[in-house]
Amino acid sequence: MAEPAAPQATAATLLCHPRLWLVPAVLTGLLALLLSLLYMGGIVNPNQELHDLPIALVNDDTGKPPAGQRENLGAQVTAAIAADTGGGKAGWRALTRARAQEQLDSGKVYGALVVPAGFTDAVTALTTSGAARQPAITVLTNPGKGSLGSSLAGQITTKAAHQASLTIGKQLTAAAGAQASPTVKVLLADPVNVITQVGHPIGTSSGLGLTAFYYTLLLVLAGFMGGNVISNGVDTALGYADNEIGPWHTRRPTVPINRTQTLLLKMVMTAGIMLVSASLVLLACVTFLGMDASHLPLLWIYSYCAALAVGLGVQAINAAFGGIGQLVSMFVFIVLGLPSSGATVPLQAVPGFYRFLSHFEPMRQLSDGVRAILYFDARGDAGLTRSWVMIVLGAVLALLFGFAMTAYYDRKGHKRLTPQPA
Repeated sequence: MAEPAAPQATAATLLCHPRLWLVPAVLTGLLALLLSLLYMGGIVNPNQELHDLPIALVNDDTGKPPAGQRENLGAQVTAAIAADTGGGKAGWRALTRARAQEQLDSGKVYGALVVPAGFTDAVTALTTSGAARQPAITVLTNPGKGSLGSSLAGQITTKAAHQASLTIGKQLTAAAGAQASPTVKVLLADPVNVITQVGHPIGTSSGLGLTAFYYTLLLVLAGFMGGNVISNGVDTALGYADNEIGPWHTRRPTVPINRTQTLLLKMVMTAGIMLVSASLVLLACVTFLGMDASHLPLLWIYSYCAALAVGLGVQAINAAFGGIGQLVSMFVFIVLGLPSSGATVPLQAVPGFYRFLSHFEPMRQLSDGVRAILYFDARGDAGLTRSWVMIVLGAVLALLFGFAMTAYYDRKGHKRLTPQPA
């Protein structure tokens, strides 16, 4: 006689078992806590964390020093600005005008403060009846470094320029004395006009300097999600995972294959499929959406290599950690990568923990290269050279780590599943 079927469990019965709740509740809570701390911790107060933001300081003033002074006003202004650290928020770099422009064009500074030629003469002329023009100091922005970074630099430089104007105003007011008219005193109190200009223009379809970040995020997601889809698809096809779509459930016969050969299969497939993914990312962003981009062949090759490096890393982590590999790779490539990328909030404006992560987190390495290609004429010194080196290093480490772990598991006889008959 056939044995009676075991009674079917119900949700109401199972919900009464504390052990069923424990692991999901703990893991979900920890994930929510870690995501909140990591994401918000990187952006919650950039002004407080801001330290040594690179800004060029240029003195082009060629005027003669005023009577009784050793330096012209341009030299005095730039020296006073460089000496006043303002809490260490700005990392002033005293440069020539040509050198400052070169650093703006290579993304090495977030902005510049320029005292123009004839500044001393223009200030001196204010105390005479023949004053022809108001003296000016120019603030140069660098939108290619991101809207927030350029904005922070603009705030610092504008504040420094206004402070210099007030200091000069006190000197002029004291020199004019009581004979100056009220109108003249108002002019002399804040005599310098602060002009803001774009130091290194970018295209209008560049998302105010944010397309580099979002394009990098697309490449990372393409590699991350593509790697996991490939991994799950191979496991399903080889019979090491169930295939369940809606009410349909199938399980293929298990193909006898060791871990090393399985990883090799997944990595070769990743290399092939990422060609499609990277091409479609580029096609969608540039052709369909009209994103400003030059050096398209280079951008395509870079996009493929970047997505491939991430995909290989995902395969290696999944092979090493098994079922929790997707969670581990999510933290490596996304959770820790986003706040330490420096693509939205400058690394000089995030806590030290994120600056430490930025030395090796993949998203920072990739975003520097994308930014260099999109905004800085694909210059190697704008971050592209370092990005290529880190892509190659990341791919090599993924291969070494992944195959080292699978070879170890194979030697120890850790088979994934007992083969099932067809």
